[in-house]
Amino acid sequence: MALTPTPTDVPAPTTRTTRGLLPLLFTGNTAMYALYLGVGSVLLPIQVERIDPAEKVANLGLVAGVAAVFATFFNPFAGALSDRSGRRNPWILGGGLATVAAMALLGSVDTVLLVAIAWCLGQAVMNFYQAALTSVVPDRVPAARRGAASAAVGLGLPVGSTVGVVTASAFADHYRTGYLVLGLLVAVAALVFTLGAKEQRMEPKAPAPLREQVAAFLGVLREHDFRWAFIGRWLLVLGYFAVVGYQLYVLQDHIALPTGLEPAEAVAILTPVSAVTMALSTVAGGVLSDRMDRRKLFVGLSAALSGVSLLIPVVSPTWGGMLVFSAVNGLAFGCFMAVDTALVTMVLPRAEDAARDMGVLNIANAGPQILAPFVASAVVGIGGYTPLFVFGAVLALAGALAVRPIKGVR
Repeated sequence: MALTPTPTDVPAPTTRTTRGLLPLLFTGNTAMYALYLGVGSVLLPIQVERIDPAEKVANLGLVAGVAAVFATFFNPFAGALSDRSGRRNPWILGGGLATVAAMALLGSVDTVLLVAIAWCLGQAVMNFYQAALTSVVPDRVPAARRGAASAAVGLGLPVGSTVGVVTASAFADHYRTGYLVLGLLVAVAALVFTLGAKEQRMEPKAPAPLREQVAAFLGVLREHDFRWAFIGRWLLVLGYFAVVGYQLYVLQDHIALPTGLEPAEAVAILTPVSAVTMALSTVAGGVLSDRMDRRKLFVGLSAALSGVSLLIPVVSPTWGGMLVFSAVNGLAFGCFMAVDTALVTMVLPRAEDAARDMGVLNIANAGPQILAPFVASAVVGIGGYTPLFVFGAVLALAGALAVRPIKGVR
């Protein structure tokens, strides 16, 4: 389906239908990020620590890294299946409902190996949900409204992260229940989206041989603008998750918390602080980038600001420094994700392969999460948490520079 369909039997998206779609996109993405951040930032670290406290840093790196490897290769596959079927909603609903079972399994296991396997299964079903949901914007939203749509998608991150982390922190002593609650949240969101966002079936794609599919996945990276957008996203996300993925342990082992404040409670405070500034910058960045018809400027500046924010805990390794870091980093990351998503939808090589190509882009989200746990645990093991913040800052600043070569978008 083209971004602006020309066949007479496929109506072009209208502003009215887009507006009706935006709250549903927000709901679907909020639930997705609630699960990812609630599990990744709180529940998984707690579960891993309870299994083996002495090796918690290395074990968390192993679990998160193995699951991210799986997700990296599975996301384009899930997107290709969605393209081939000509439908998005069934994949969103099926992935959302299956998440409940996956979270129940994850909460029931008690060895590092089984935790890794269960989280891989959780990533699999969530990738069906995510790949189809991500493709809704290029499928159904006209180019002139991409900034607003991306803002609705982007708002899911701050709101979802707050909901997920606060929910997970509330169940810190009963993490099995926390897993189920987050899984049910995704299932409900999937049901609401598919009931509210009626879709017109696209022309199904004929199955292609595996070799051709792999060549197509790799071929999209030969496109100049898409490749640089991919690199910029990869670098920033790697820097971000290298730090955020270990935030609970940073607060446990590196930051002197106020008396009576537990690390899980501290995470539940920092996340809403970040979420507020992230929400503001997501909306402002998406709307202003539409009005100014400028994407690269916002993406580059927000990535640079993210790099600067990661140096704040280096200069001030205190609870106050962490609060300022969370606020500034939320401001930067929200604007980046909102506007960068709009930018990417404008450099997709082929509209009819939107889900597959957005799945390739999602490798720039999942791929860094492969490296982040391994690299972060190595950095912490060698030099502690201060070098970890510096590492993240350097990568974010490199991500800011990566947007400059993009030619097809201002």
